[in-house]
Amino acid sequence: MVFRKLMAAFGAGVEVDTVLTDTGVRPGEALRGVVHFRGGNSGYKVEGIHIDLTAVVEVEQGDSEYKTTYSFLRQQVAGTFQLAAGAQHQQPFEIQIPWETPISAIAGHPLHGMRLGVQTELALAGALDKGDLDPLFVSPLPAQEHVIAALDRLDFRFKKADLERGTLYGSTMPFFQEIEYYAGGRWRRHFNELELTFIAGPRQMDVILEADKRGGFLSSGHDAYNRFTVRYDDPGSADQALQRGLEQMARHRGWF
Repeated sequence: MVFRKLMAAFGAGVEVDTVLTDTGVRPGEALRGVVHFRGGNSGYKVEGIHIDLTAVVEVEQGDSEYKTTYSFLRQQVAGTFQLAAGAQHQQPFEIQIPWETPISAIAGHPLHGMRLGVQTELALAGALDKGDLDPLFVSPLPAQEHVIAALDRLDFRFKKADLERGTLYGSTMPFFQEIEYYAGGRWRRHFNELELTFIAGPRQMDVILEADKRGGFLSSGHDAYNRFTVRYDDPGSADQALQRGLEQMARHRGWF
């Protein structure tokens, strides 16, 4: 374990280490772990422990862009307790990962451009102190894996992924994920790039496609959109829906 000293400014010297049982989870699953504490030179009253799930989000403001950290779930995992000088304390916790949590790893590999994390917040001496960001790797749901694999079969090549500030229809998150692809195969004639967004729920998910269309002679390119729903008990339906959506976008401008 690697303890981190918190509340140094207050002379508390309390050391904290959060250990996740498994850093790889899927949306809707439980994230489990243990917060380990080690007391300082004197006893202190810990007023509470919270766990924050955070994400690095890209924000567009005018002509500029910058990245900021959003907390998309904050949960109290312990109330008040006394931490004696030099004593060690353990606090197990279990947090339900929101269904709309973005994907940050595929097949066990971090997804380029994504940064999700877990932060432990300690309330002590009337103030709050947060530890460092521990990485959190969220893998796709089986239905999401199905769509990603279908795009791979259609020769779309992964470019990058990021989070954009904003709320889409049907979503409760203050940001949304865009997984970006280069168009390949026969789709290269119609699109430059494709962006994929999931809005997942407990029984089904919406799939949003946005394509940067190529411009023809005496015309300029424009974006085309398509949105469809995939039920988790019928993930195979995504293949036809994906194919149909791409063909519709290739033919005309479709808004969702």
